[in-house]
Amino acid sequence: MIIAGILSAVLVAIATLHALWGAGIWWPIRDEEALARAAVGARGVTRMPGPIPCFLVVLALSLLAASPWLPAGIFRSLIMWAAAVVFIGRGGLAYVPFWRRMTPEQPFARNDARYYGPLCLAIGVGFVHLNLSV
Repeated sequence: MIIAGILSAVLVAIATLHALWGAGIWWPIRDEEALARAAVGARGVTRMPGPIPCFLVVLALSLLAASPWLPAGIFRSLIMWAAAVVFIGRGGLAYVPFWRRMTPEQPFARNDARYYGPLCLAIGVGFVHLNLSV
């Protein structure tokens, strides 16, 4: 229950950030270009993604935040295994040279290796743990 609660809280926090960005609220960095370099990191990025991609991420993260609380069964298991694969894969990308070439902007590249990648790995491992403990 503790891991499920932590996972849900972290995913809701990340979803909230994406909802703010989707609404055009640049937080925690008020300058859109600086925020895009910190949050997106793609080569030459100057703008944040638009509302549709941001709110699609909100939708996905919200479903994942709710997934540990769904009734046990194949649907819940599939969602959580898929989440584990996606988050572990995304976390591992932080350390792959081709990803660094695609997302070289600072401070994203540095934050990706220090924070975003490890956070994704931890979330993925949390989903693995929840799946194995059912």
